[in-house]
Amino acid sequence: MVRKSTKKPEHYVDNKLFLAAMIEFKRSINKAKREKKPKPRVTNYIGECFLKIANHLSYRPNFINYTYRDDMINDGIENCLQYLENFNPRKSKNPFAYFTQIIYYAFVRRIQKEKKQSLIKNKLIHESGLATLAQQTMDDTQYKNELVEFLKRNSYDKYVEEEAKTEKEKQKAKKKK
Repeated sequence: MVRKSTKKPEHYVDNKLFLAAMIEFKRSINKAKREKKPKPRVTNYIGECFLKIANHLSYRPNFINYTYRDDMINDGIENCLQYLENFNPRKSKNPFAYFTQIIYYAFVRRIQKEKKQSLIKNKLIHESGLATLAQQTMDDTQYKNELVEFLKRNSYDKYVEEEAKTEKEKQKAKKKK
């Protein structure tokens, strides 16, 4: 007979402590507003929770392989600090879920921004005729061929074709509805 461990797995953010810290921070914000003082700084514990949530969320399979994962984490933490005051403990007792959603959508926005930047780069490469320039100026044929192949794989034309297919599929789906 296999014995199961009775020890509960520890979570990286304790939701009860996080909620208590958020309630206390909300009180200090309200007190500062009443006394017309500047907003208090975020506590180390709250900042640590934001960092832990963002780091652990970045290890999900849909976010892990991006080269700009650090930027995604930074955006998530920045958005948490931006919307910190919007958390209402009377409406929700789950600050972990609230801030996880904020970080998740910050990640999605960063991915969209990076894809846009990639499109712009590919469009510039396509319009500048870098592939023909590479063929004319390089002496090392293996390097030249690899660069040309890379440009073909990541070309703007390919992206435009994929976008056109996606748009046609969306239109077909709308017609079926």
